[in-house]
Amino acid sequence: MTASGILLVDKPGGWTSHDIVARTRRLAGTRKVGHAGTLDPMATGLLILGLNSSTRLLTYIVGTDKEYRATIRLGSATSTDDAEGDLLAQAPAAALAAVSDEAIRSGVAALTGEIDQVPSAVSAIKVDGKRAYARVRAGEEVVLAARAVTVSVFEIGDIRRAAEAIDVDVRVVCSSGTYIRSLARDLGAGLAVGGHLTALRRTRVGPFSVDHARPIDGLDVAERLIPAALAAGELFERLELTEQQAIDLTHGKRIHVPDWENGSGEPIAALSPTGHLVGLIEFRGKEARTLVNFPTDEIATA
Repeated sequence: MTASGILLVDKPGGWTSHDIVARTRRLAGTRKVGHAGTLDPMATGLLILGLNSSTRLLTYIVGTDKEYRATIRLGSATSTDDAEGDLLAQAPAAALAAVSDEAIRSGVAALTGEIDQVPSAVSAIKVDGKRAYARVRAGEEVVLAARAVTVSVFEIGDIRRAAEAIDVDVRVVCSSGTYIRSLARDLGAGLAVGGHLTALRRTRVGPFSVDHARPIDGLDVAERLIPAALAAGELFERLELTEQQAIDLTHGKRIHVPDWENGSGEPIAALSPTGHLVGLIEFRGKEARTLVNFPTDEIATA
């Protein structure tokens, strides 16, 4: 059986996240493969996959903050808020010429911090049990409710002007659930010229960087697999267990750790003396209980 672990894949444009999962299943020889956060087909960059029992870590990875590099085209709006959609409106050249660099910076500033964002209608959000994008493709009109998100960094790198468009290169650091397409749409709407995304690359998910990812073509799964213990150690504080504590947690018992101090309330990665990830645990005072167990006969060692 293929070991459990995390894979960092640099997704190419034109592939869906499901395409990457399907290819990985064949490469790894296991059906149990999942991913932590969908990337649109147009997007490139970091897609995190979990294999076998390490799929249990994906829930925690999905909730971490993300970093993106993107290009926003001002001057036109599309049906999908990105370059793959149908053109809905094109701003006159005079209106574009009236948009100053300072106005763009002010628009970006207004979309930075804690904001209420309406996701793109062409998204994977479920509406009455059906994906929003499926409803849109079926001809339904979909209006999603605004949700609170945090855009901690919205940074302009370059502004390039042409007669029919203004291209703005940006770097965005944001909370889970933030849509960069929606930022492009809202920036264009705020400037009254329309806007959509023409390029998107995810460069970081939580502690994991695209610099350590590899393309799916030619990927050696065994060589690139990050053991669950190492991956959990990147995400959480670690507790090294005694042999008896590891046995107790494996059997669903609580353990008492008299010298433990943890005020974060976050899960803790509990490691056995051999370096295996026994599970993710939570503390109540000096006592800890298991949140998620990991089978020791499947996990790759650190």
